[in-house]
Amino acid sequence: MKKYVVLILALVSLIGLQSRTNAQESEDFVVIVHPENPAQSVSKKRVSQLLLKEVSRWNGGVNAVPVDLDSSSPVRDAFSRAIHGRSVSSIKNYWQRKIFSGSAVPPPEVSSDTDAINFVKSNPGSIGYVSSRARLEGVKILEIASK
Repeated sequence: MKKYVVLILALVSLIGLQSRTNAQESEDFVVIVHPENPAQSVSKKRVSQLLLKEVSRWNGGVNAVPVDLDSSSPVRDAFSRAIHGRSVSSIKNYWQRKIFSGSAVPPPEVSSDTDAINFVKSNPGSIGYVSSRARLEGVKILEIASK
């Protein structure tokens, strides 16, 4: 009887792991910038620095204007883990510390890919991210360099 319980638990765990993996794979994202931004490719570290406001200007001197998706967005979760190497809640804690210390405020949060695209189209120094399935009219995809 114990063998069957262990086997069932193992199968349930495997199914749960597969479901999480499929959900993560389905939440691919692209990093977007204003079409006039001359950057073609930047490192993952640089994208993280721009979104966390650790770097405030693009290489050409233009102010960086980041935008985040809502904290409940699965795309934001995928982005946070892939680019920042941290969960959304960890990033929220980062911003709470920054707000409390008076050193920075977080980027605005928008509720949809369309809102993020419209924000990026309207701000020359902007950077954001959206689902890879989003309709990307009026923005440029920024390639994330492997280094």
